[in-house]
Amino acid sequence: MRLTKNKIVAVVGASADPEKYGNKILNTLKVKGVKVYPVNPKADCIGGLRVWHSLKELPEKPDIISIVVPPAVSLQIVEQAKELGFDNLWFQPGSFDEQVIKKAESLNLNIEIEACILVAAISL
Repeated sequence: MRLTKNKIVAVVGASADPEKYGNKILNTLKVKGVKVYPVNPKADCIGGLRVWHSLKELPEKPDIISIVVPPAVSLQIVEQAKELGFDNLWFQPGSFDEQVIKKAESLNLNIEIEACILVAAISL
């Protein structure tokens, strides 16, 4: 899976807290010119961007879903992604465990677990 500026990325676990990776990833992608949709059920606006409360609310299909939540939540996101026809999941360190990976693989989803999307974004 390759991150490019013309990709649409949903950041599940987007955060207003500048110390959290959900904020760092969102802001880095935004600054680099990537179209981003923050997803967080407990927020309405982060960094001047409207926040979507779930993947179901997104106005268009993302090319990549960046996941920055605990594994238990990631498991739910994997199932939602499959249901909605979203194929590409990029898990951040700490957002997955063996159960999450097995579920994503059993649903034939494309996953990235070896690289942080933040690092990929910096090189854009």
